Amino acid sequence: MTPQPNPQVGAAVKAADRAHVFHSWSAQELIDPLAVAGAEGSYFWDYEGKRYLDFTSGLVFTNIGYQHPKVVAAIQEQAATLSTFAPAFAVEARSEAARLIAERTPGDLDKIFFTNGGAEAVENATRMARLHTGRPKVLSAYRSYHGATSTAINLTGDPRRWPNDSGAAGVVHFWAPFLYRSPFHSDSEQQECERALQHLEDTIAFEGPGTVAAVILETIPGTAGIMTPPPGYLAGVRALCDQYGIVFILDEVMAGFGRTGKWFAADHYDVTPDLMTFAKGVNSGYVPLGGVAISSAIAETFARRPYPGGLTYSGHPLACAAAVATINVMEEEGIVEQAARIGETVLGPGLRELAARHPSVGEVRGTGVFWALELVKDRETREPLVPYNAAGEANGPMVAFGAAAKARGLWPFINMNRTHVVPPCNVSEGEAKEGLAVLDEALSVADEYTV
Repeated sequence: MTPQPNPQVGAAVKAADRAHVFHSWSAQELIDPLAVAGAEGSYFWDYEGKRYLDFTSGLVFTNIGYQHPKVVAAIQEQAATLSTFAPAFAVEARSEAARLIAERTPGDLDKIFFTNGGAEAVENATRMARLHTGRPKVLSAYRSYHGATSTAINLTGDPRRWPNDSGAAGVVHFWAPFLYRSPFHSDSEQQECERALQHLEDTIAFEGPGTVAAVILETIPGTAGIMTPPPGYLAGVRALCDQYGIVFILDEVMAGFGRTGKWFAADHYDVTPDLMTFAKGVNSGYVPLGGVAISSAIAETFARRPYPGGLTYSGHPLACAAAVATINVMEEEGIVEQAARIGETVLGPGLRELAARHPSVGEVRGTGVFWALELVKDRETREPLVPYNAAGEANGPMVAFGAAAKARGLWPFINMNRTHVVPPCNVSEGEAKEGLAVLDEALSVADEYTV
């Protein structure tokens, strides 16, 4: 589709937004949202006709790109057939979506509880774990994001938790492994794994194993930095949970449905949790949908005991029809395999080449179409390009980097001192190389702030 400029409509859209829309995570008078006129595949465009290659996949959810015709048609067909229905009934789209998801989840995660998004999935997974064990506490990592609802934001480890932290949610945070900025002073992946597992076991011991309902981890943390866990870590957490009767929850809201080059990131590590949360890529974000995949043991807890939770739009037919179509498209078009191939042959090598040329790049990490560049002032000291949770003038270098990318037609995903490279899973080789070329130019701007 060729963007057609229409600045008058764009101005009206922008004016209505500024007058009436209250935006997430923002000081309302300090933001200037781009008015988007349309999107297709890996691109979107504004009302001036400027087109952007989307290296954010929305908020890391358009795993099959924008406006895939088969998913659009499925939503239209479902709307004409049965546009909505209450969750207590068996509905074809809902049943089929649950079946297709359960076929792809690891192990015995064969029961699916549907939610409207990832945060609600985390809320309900946590509730299930507490009711299943009869214990109050949940352990989560500092470098994490689990959502913005009450329990999910308390489980979150990044600074978005701070203004929302009740201090009484039964949440205990611990350090997960991250060798580049190791809290354990490790000098190898093996050492980082061993020390992180010992730290977690010590935390469980001092909290009291009989009080801990669950450990929740993003299989590969997303917004917090795409830190792939060292070999053996997730298996070690699984073993600790088994030892102490603790529920193991993996949050695959961002990492799931092809993003890492596997259906789920857990497939890279041969580990099966007791509960797995998902959302985003399950239907490429076309209609809000999330859920919890539930093991047989936890499902049995609620076989004759009512589960005290539910949502008006749980398993909404339009969202589930979009999920069915998305999963089928991913299968038919080999999109999971495409994500793995692009990561291995284009993004991984290309990003490492950029790191070799740009002193602002401290580390490259990732897999599939799920990558992060850690930007630094000084490679030797690993001082971040901007301070932790920087704002205003202190965040200037990252703002300058982002502006350089956007001016050249690339929309980057930026968080703190990192840029994440997270295009759609079906991004073409040409599109990926186009994005890398723009990053190359934008990183030259970041280089100006190094020592």
